[in-house]
Formats: sequence, C-alpha cells, structure tokens
Amino acid sequence: MIEGSGVKSTVPFFAALWAGCVFALMAVAQEKGSLAELTADDCLRGCVTREIPVFKPGEEIVFRVELAGFTGRDTAGFILKWERTGDDGRKEIGETGIAKPFVYSTSLGCPGFVRFLGKLVDAKGEPVKRHTPRGGWQPIECDLGAGVDILAIRQAVKPPTDLDAFWRRRKENLKRVPIKNVESVRIGGNDKVELFVVKCPCAGGMPVTGFLTVPAAAASGRKFPAHLSFHGYGASWSRGAWDKPDLGKARADRLNFAVSAHGFDLMKDAKYYADLRRAAKSNGHDYGFDPEQNSDQEKTYYSGMAYRVMRALEYVKTRPEWNGKDLCVAGGSMGGMQAVWAAAMDHDVNGCNVSIPWNCDIGGTETGRNRGDWYVKWTPALGYYDTASMATLIPATCRTTVPMAGLGDYICPPTGVMAFYNNLKCPKALSFRQNARHGDCLQPSPVQSFRITGEDITAK
Repeated sequence: MIEGSGVKSTVPFFAALWAGCVFALMAVAQEKGSLAELTADDCLRGCVTREIPVFKPGEEIVFRVELAGFTGRDTAGFILKWERTGDDGRKEIGETGIAKPFVYSTSLGCPGFVRFLGKLVDAKGEPVKRHTPRGGWQPIECDLGAGVDILAIRQAVKPPTDLDAFWRRRKENLKRVPIKNVESVRIGGNDKVELFVVKCPCAGGMPVTGFLTVPAAAASGRKFPAHLSFHGYGASWSRGAWDKPDLGKARADRLNFAVSAHGFDLMKDAKYYADLRRAAKSNGHDYGFDPEQNSDQEKTYYSGMAYRVMRALEYVKTRPEWNGKDLCVAGGSMGGMQAVWAAAMDHDVNGCNVSIPWNCDIGGTETGRNRGDWYVKWTPALGYYDTASMATLIPATCRTTVPMAGLGDYICPPTGVMAFYNNLKCPKALSFRQNARHGDCLQPSPVQSFRITGEDITAK
C-alpha cells in the first residue's frame, strides 16, 4: 500500500574560444545533473518506522524515505524509483515524487527479510549521482531492510549429515604433508615488532603464505596471543594487500599472521597477481564460481583454500612465541568465511570476529530466498563449505562476533547471515546496520541499527 543585451562584443577571438570551452564544460556538468559537488550528506535518508526493524509474521512493516541535504539545490524534478523484494518471492515496483517523505507499507508472512531499494533519478530519468571521497561517481540510493521472526530463520538446505566426518578425513589428508622446511624470512622490524614472510608446505596444491608480525619483546622469552587474519574476495588478489606492511600500524601485543587465501608469493608486481587470477578461472568463471568445479567437494577451489586455513593455524601453533592458549581469527566477506572455517576446523581457536560473512546459506536460492546478482550457485558439494554449515562445528569455547552486517547487503544477504548466526552454539553477537550494503553505508550517521546478543535484540 502506498501513500543578451544587444551590445557588440569586443572580446578577442582566443578569449571567446576560452569562454566557449567554459560554457561547454558547464553544460557537461549540467548534463550530469548540475550536482557535481554533492557529498555523502546529500542522500536518500531511509528507515523503518519502528526503532528496531524486526517484526512478527504478517505484521505491518513501514518504510520511510526522504531527501536529506541538497542545500541550495533544485530538487523539484527528482523522482524516487523503488522496488520491494523479499524472501517470500514477491516483488513490487513504483515511482513517486520525493518533494515530501515517501511512506510504503508491506508485510512478510514467513521468517526472513524484506528489502526496499530506492533510486533517485532526475526529470529525464537519469540517476542522480554524487562524488565519492575515493573518486568516481555513486548513484544516490537507499537500500533498506526489515526482518521477520529472525531467530527462527534456518539454513535452507541442511548441512550434510557427514559434515564432521568429512573434515576429520581432510585433517588426516593434511597430516600427510608434514610441517617442515618452512621458509620464515625476516624482512623488517622496529622496536615494537619483527616482520617475516612465511611459506609453509600444505595439501591442496599450493603452500600457505603470508606476513607474520612477532612482538619484539618475544626475544626476551615473553609469550603472546596469536591472531590470524584473512582477506575478502577481491582484496585477496590486491597487490596493496601483499606489499610490505606498514610496521607503524602493527600491534606489539600479539602475533599476527595475515594469510593469503591462494598461497601465492608476496611482494610481486601487479602483473604477477593479474596473471594468477586469470589462471584461477574455470570454464569462464572467476575462482570459486564454476558450478562444474563446485559439483565435487574435492575439486572445488574452496578445497585448497580450506587446507591452507587449517595449515596456517597449525603453523602458528608451532611458533615458540605463542602463549599456547589465546588463538583468534578474523576477516570480512570471504575473509569472514575463512575465519569461520578456522574456528570450525580447529577447536583451539577461542575467538572469531567476522564482518559481512560470505557464502552463508548458499542453498537459499533453492527455496526462493532473496539474492543480488553476484552469488555462488548452489551445488550439494558446497554444503561442506557453506559458512552456515560450518557454524554447526564451532565449539562452545569459541566466542563468535559479527560486528557488521548490512540490511541492504545482497552479496551477503541478511537472511543468510541470520541462518549462520542461528546455527552457532557458542557465545555470540551480531550487529545489523540499516541502509548498509557490502561494507559501506549509503547515508551518513546516525543510521538505524540493532544488535543481537545471544537471543536478545536491542537497539544499538
């Protein structure tokens, strides 16, 4: 439900030409919407009218959207194009003037989430864009969500019945490649930390590689907690991630092992990483996305990646500087997926911190759950790697925290994140942010958000 003056010019030719260029540039700017100076403060401010956007099945959900910012700008011709989708498979679209706040009400009859996507366009139907701090242009949009009976959300396709046995077999496979002839080369240090490049033999076709920082105080015999960090999908190939780290930002109170998902060499040129990424493609799909490769749990790209996660943990535990008790893992997106694998596969891990965890509830598509355009297609073999499946193997001794998940993130959809969270049987917490996509927020603070601690839901 929707509620000239006629005086002859004496300007020389070159000045007239310059003026013409200026007018042309102004025309180009106007063609882009005369809004080239728009910033993050100029936005579609959206929310759900309830403080905590969580509802019961069938209960009315009300979204509210309005313009914010645009001081001194002519917004009279602006139009809001909107789309409602949800885990019930229902879709509604529409458009409206946005001179005053727009209110839209809907409901959902099952556990899951409703998505309200709004896009701002001008009178010509062209997207209104703002300049981003990182450069480039960003369409002004809002991406809102509301949850229904979220503590009842379950993984669409249950984990394989032999999940635990499968990973025990793989641990036995890994033992056949002993941890020996490890390359650990010191490449820098200061009065706080020492920096090493590590290369460790592993099953799965590639070694474990990564940067290890060790507190300088360990030289006097002190022992420290250990922390392993993992990268996201695109960042895992970025040369920036694999250049020599800035030791000025390194922590001196723990060992930190930044692990490559792919086992490649570090500190190479951009061509090296670009060539490797192209070589990792399969049947025209980027790594991890080939349905044929993903039809076999031993041949999927995730197989080798998971071996490297296990071996990275084993290696860190051999370090004499480790205190033998504190072992934490962290990552975002695909890095979050790897961190969850780590906590599931090695029960010495007692802290798991994952933002926007990827590949939760991959089989959600089989029951019509909402997805964006970029996702891994379900195969039964992927049930062994699904982040929600792996949550069932995390022990009660490992506190697991999701400090950030977006209600507008449909790379890591909120329903999948909740399926993962609800499978955890350990101390746990999760924070959702309104109008946030995959790691970024579409409006400035304050934003509507809430936190789940155990089964208690509170405003944040």
